[in-house]
Amino acid sequence: MKSTKIIYWVLTGVFALFMVFSAVEELRQTPDGLKFIINLGYPAYLSPFLGVTKLLGVIAILVPGFPRLKEWAYAGFVIDLVGATYSMIATNVPVSGWIFMFVFIAVAFGSYFFYHKKQKETAQAAV
Repeated sequence: MKSTKIIYWVLTGVFALFMVFSAVEELRQTPDGLKFIINLGYPAYLSPFLGVTKLLGVIAILVPGFPRLKEWAYAGFVIDLVGATYSMIATNVPVSGWIFMFVFIAVAFGSYFFYHKKQKETAQAAV
């Protein structure tokens, strides 16, 4: 059980840091960031919205309890990451520009998997 918790927190910490970094960049609305969003075909006003929702999602996955909220946060993150990857592919961003997204998608799935494994082990230990 201890190794499950360690793996969960490492994966979740890495994933949360990535999403916070992404959120801060979207909230800052730098010229390069806005250009990237616009080149993907999205309006500039979407950037701060995504930044705020990512920060709320990070809070949801880090705060203990609220299992349904965590489920929605994980779903939102995966939809965001897969959507961003698809948008980059559709707008002809070179493979080197989007291939790394699969690493973060994998980390999200790993964090989600170990969240459920941790919950199951905690429930079994309580019996």
